[in-house]
Amino acid sequence: MEPKAGVYRHWKGRHYRLLCLATHTETGERLVVYQALYGERACWVRPLAMWQESVTRDGVTMPRFAYVCERETQLGDT
Repeated sequence: MEPKAGVYRHWKGRHYRLLCLATHTETGERLVVYQALYGERACWVRPLAMWQESVTRDGVTMPRFAYVCERETQLGDT
């Protein structure tokens, strides 16, 4: 299932806004276009498969990116 647009928390704690999904022109690979909600608010691209995978840290398995809410304004302080 493809993720929906909105705000996500990276497993390290920072928040990002998923802007859209894209397709690589040469390989057809699905990509996630997302923006940091801190600092210079840089935009990034990551393979969808990597966006959706889980990571394990200190014996705890969690999603790499976990959906938080629809809008940045719902976060309070970012």
